[in-house]
Amino acid sequence: MKRVITFGTFDVFHVGHVNILERAAALGDYLIVGISSDQLNFSKKQRYPIYNQHDRTKIILSLKYVNEVFLEESLELKLEYIKKYNADILVMGDDWKGRFDWVKSDCDVIYLPRTPSISTTEIIEVVKTL
Repeated sequence: MKRVITFGTFDVFHVGHVNILERAAALGDYLIVGISSDQLNFSKKQRYPIYNQHDRTKIILSLKYVNEVFLEESLELKLEYIKKYNADILVMGDDWKGRFDWVKSDCDVIYLPRTPSISTTEIIEVVKTL
């Protein structure tokens, strides 16, 4: 059984999120998703997510492509998460291309193209102007 792991904030859920999770799931038999904790998101973006980590976890876990969800507490623990969940493949968006090649000794790394013309940040900016 091939186990796939991916990570993200998955705030203000949109079709781009569905697309990457669907494509990640198609690469294996079991999809594990690390959801950035509220605190991790604040440390990365200097703002908390619109939806809290509990709600984002519930949304992602409800998807038919996803088998398991956990909270990602630190970007530096990627390899530990990969080992803990026995992942064979790490999937990330291509905006991270090359940044996780250092885990290739423990699993395959695949960077998938993002869905064009949609991002959570852009959605939030549009909504703020309404």
